[in-house]
Amino acid sequence: MLMLSGLMLWNAASAGAAGNDPEELRIGYQKSSVNLLVARQLGLVEREFPHTRVQWAEFAAGPQLLEALGAQALDFGMTGDTPPIFAQVAGRDILYVGVEPPKPDSSAILVVPQSSIKSLSGLRGKRVAFQKGSSAHYLVLRALARAGLQYTDIQPIYLAPADARAAFENRSVDAWAIWDPYWAAVEHASGARVLASGEGLSDNNSFYQSTREFSDRYPETIHSLLRLLTEADQYLRAHPREASTLVAAATGLTPEATNTFLSRRPPSPVQPLTPSVIAAQQAIADAFVTAGLIPRSISIAAAVWQPTARLSHDAATESR
Repeated sequence: MLMLSGLMLWNAASAGAAGNDPEELRIGYQKSSVNLLVARQLGLVEREFPHTRVQWAEFAAGPQLLEALGAQALDFGMTGDTPPIFAQVAGRDILYVGVEPPKPDSSAILVVPQSSIKSLSGLRGKRVAFQKGSSAHYLVLRALARAGLQYTDIQPIYLAPADARAAFENRSVDAWAIWDPYWAAVEHASGARVLASGEGLSDNNSFYQSTREFSDRYPETIHSLLRLLTEADQYLRAHPREASTLVAAATGLTPEATNTFLSRRPPSPVQPLTPSVIAAQQAIADAFVTAGLIPRSISIAAAVWQPTARLSHDAATESR
């Protein structure tokens, strides 16, 4: 009933969007943000908000995107599971407003084809590159636990994806934890070998976030955006060839890498956060605390958008 009532609330809210649109809407995205990429290429947001100045900004990874969101330089964006945890610990007033289904097959720990590392236990003492505070960070943490290793057993090399790829291909690091489409790109370019994917290690959820100020002021806009992103996903499923062309054009990927990227991505409609999703996200935050990688415990539930009261108030006001 909780899930059903949440969906009913979202659908009801989207009907009242007209007349309360922001003058400006700043959206942050990454190369992995397929629904946002498709929505942008199709002009769905601009069509929905014809009187709003829509601005799009690309970021290399989630931590950089949430830094901009926390600084009020963005209004809306998408990241993986770990960046909002680090943002919350840093005191940024950011809210989870939606989630896509898990994508465990869309991230991996890679080694070059000739590497002597054959298993996760072989990472002991090795240089492992990844973006600090990203979903790849959590993947490394879980992979080490599976291998019976501690975080201190590796040499973490904190690099943004483009720099990490250069280090990986130059053999300056021994392994690289990364997500699609960066994984697909290097897989086709150099035949990188998979040491472990996220399967059984990380759900690799994708979350949509906004600031508390923006979501409180424009709840109908948030609901409309999430509906549009589900429409973008439906377009991708109904028109895979055209959508692949759109994604390739937006990311600069080769057609082959784009197809591999999209093939590892399940259907991804956007939904409200359920109690099970919140609990899973809390477990990730707690794992970072236990490992000593973040300084304090946080409550994920406290950072989940609860639009019911505001929407009820708005509906009551309009009925007078």
